[in-house]
Parts: sequence; structure tokens; C-alpha cells
Amino acid sequence: MKTSAFFLAALSAGTLLLSSCGDAKTSETATSDTSAAADSAAGMDHSQMNHAAAPDMMGLMHGMMKNMDSFQPAGNTDYDFAQMMMAHHKGAVEMSALELKDGKDATLRAMAEKILADQQQEILDLDAAATRLDGVPANYKPTDPADPFTSKMKTSMDGMMTNMGQASGNVDQDYANLMVPHHQSAVDMARAEVAHGRDAKLKQMAQQMIAAQEKEIQQFKDWQAKNGGQTKPSAATYECPMGDGGRSNAPGKCPKCGMDLEKKA
Repeated sequence: MKTSAFFLAALSAGTLLLSSCGDAKTSETATSDTSAAADSAAGMDHSQMNHAAAPDMMGLMHGMMKNMDSFQPAGNTDYDFAQMMMAHHKGAVEMSALELKDGKDATLRAMAEKILADQQQEILDLDAAATRLDGVPANYKPTDPADPFTSKMKTSMDGMMTNMGQASGNVDQDYANLMVPHHQSAVDMARAEVAHGRDAKLKQMAQQMIAAQEKEIQQFKDWQAKNGGQTKPSAATYECPMGDGGRSNAPGKCPKCGMDLEKKA
């Protein structure tokens, strides 16, 4: 399957980050090489994005969204869910690996270790499902915004982008703050599969994802409550002229369409 190698690269991304903790120079080289490989496989549709090369939590989040944007749906709910969730899990794997590499908080590091292991295994399971379902007939319309599955998948991404907030520069805070909307997006995607998917094994996996990630969302929120709460984003002063919700506090490119952001009047 043409996309399997890219998504299975997620399994090595975390290992590269973790194995280099004792050698800063090696860590920098491995992270750079992994990012370059992922960007090449994704097609670099939005290569001008501000965070594309940044090895931080926000950069990894934006990289995940670019990879998901580059996926061309086949039109089958189960196959497309498996492919999209693999890309989504890849973001969690990379952010969790970065938390284990640079984070200091023991609670978050324990969560990151579990999330990384769980989602690496789920990537393998999703890849097996996608391989099994490759070539199955279409059963929904991915280009029709009124299609129920299309609409729910889009809403899951829009909600994640809207609720990301601003990076604080603190690895622990940024990990907790970004994993809440990241996990919520995965929960919404899994609910779309439960509602509209037809493959019994994938629907069962989606149910398990909902239960596990809702529990982790609450754990992240509990951590935030004990550690100063969620980092509050400052008011955005630059917005996308297309009105698609892209915004920033500094000049740059829209994370959704790549156009230049314009300063608010």
C-alpha cells in the first residue's frame, strides 16, 4: 500500500527522539532527518507555514495537520478513517516523544510514555486495517460538505485548530494544552467512524479510542488545574483573508490555506 511506509515512520519518530536524550547534537540531527522524511512523504502542500521546521509542540501539531490535509480520500468511510487516524496518531506519537525528551513533569512524562506506546500499536493495527480495506467500494462523498461523514471529519479538524491557543515555550505546558484539543479531535473522528463506518473491527477500535482518549483528556485537564491552568492565547491580530479561521498574533501564512495573513483593522 502506497501510504503504509509513511505512517509506519511514526513508529521510528518517537524512538529517534527518545534514544538521543543523552546526546544533544545527535538528537538535533535525528529530529531534523525525521522531519525532512515526513515532509517529503506528505508532499509539502503548505511548505511555507511558519512552524513547518520547528521541532516544538506547536510545530509538530501543524505538521500533523499538513499531513492530514495532503491525504486524498478514497471515498470509503472505513478506509479513510484508518488512514486519517494514522496521521492523527503520528502527531501524538511525536509530541509524546518530545515530552519524554525535554519535559520535566513526572505526571506528564508518565502519560506521554503510555500514549506513545498505545498509539504506536494502534498505528500498526490501523495500517493492517487499511491494507485489508484497500480497494473497497466508495460509500460516501468526501467532496460534499453536506455528506454526514465528511462534515463530521471536517468539524473534528476545525475544532482542533480553533482550540490550539498560543504556544508558551514551556514543553510541559504546551504538551498538556495541545493534547486536549488533539485528543478531542480524535474522539470526534472516532465517533464519526462509529456512526458511519461499516467495518466491525474498526468500529470496535474506534469505540476503544473514544473511551481511552476521553479519560486522558480529563487527566490533562486535571493536570492543568493543578499547574496554573491552560495557557491563554492573546488576541489574534492577523487573520486569513479567506475567512477560514486561520489566525495568528504575528505576520505569516494561514495554517489552513497557506495565504498571507492580514492584520486586523
